[in-house]
Amino acid sequence: MSTTVETVSAAARTAPAAVIVAIDGPSGTGKSSTSKAVAAQLGLSYLDTGAQYRAITWWMLNNGIDVTDAAEIATAAAKPVIVSGTDPSAPTITVDGEDASGPIRTQEVTSKVSAVSAVPEVRALITELQRTIATEAGRGIVVEGRDIGTTVLPDADIKIFLTASPEARAARRSGEVKGSDLAATREALIKRDAADSGRKTSPLAKAADAVEVDTTDLTLAQVIECVVTLVGEKQAAK
Repeated sequence: MSTTVETVSAAARTAPAAVIVAIDGPSGTGKSSTSKAVAAQLGLSYLDTGAQYRAITWWMLNNGIDVTDAAEIATAAAKPVIVSGTDPSAPTITVDGEDASGPIRTQEVTSKVSAVSAVPEVRALITELQRTIATEAGRGIVVEGRDIGTTVLPDADIKIFLTASPEARAARRSGEVKGSDLAATREALIKRDAADSGRKTSPLAKAADAVEVDTTDLTLAQVIECVVTLVGEKQAAK
């Protein structure tokens, strides 16, 4: 009996402490690629909160909701059932049981998501969903978005804010979409930044206690290594 207790105690001492990692920043900074890789490398769950806002936007477009009418959006916000899979190697998202991982990435959704996500009722519902997912992640979780460290999970163990120049971000996004115009992509990113940073409810912002990482001149591998190191230091200190 004592041997079993000692074995369990030893395992508990050597197992990494569960951590909640908040990674924020605008589009094109490498948030998604970094967050998924860090979660996979450290054995943590992963949540793309932006996908949830895209999912509710896609549902509204499909169901005839006027996405320029905040009151109509607010009334419909609680209707769709959004479920996020948190496996970093194969993250999933469904809306009312339908796989939405592809449809939510269309240009139509991209152009409308800021308006939908700015509605307070939408943010309240999605924020509560995000907090529930984070709380239920027993081994810890990497949560990426725009207001995670400031609003969704202000008590996260570690907060990281990724930045990059508009030119670098536009180049990355253009590389993801064949045939896209670099200048147009840059303008779209700047417009999205203004919308997300200027909204009254949970704007895009760096938390006061977040570590800022400028990814402009870094490779993805270097960004991942930097974040893994930061998280590892936090786990060791817990």
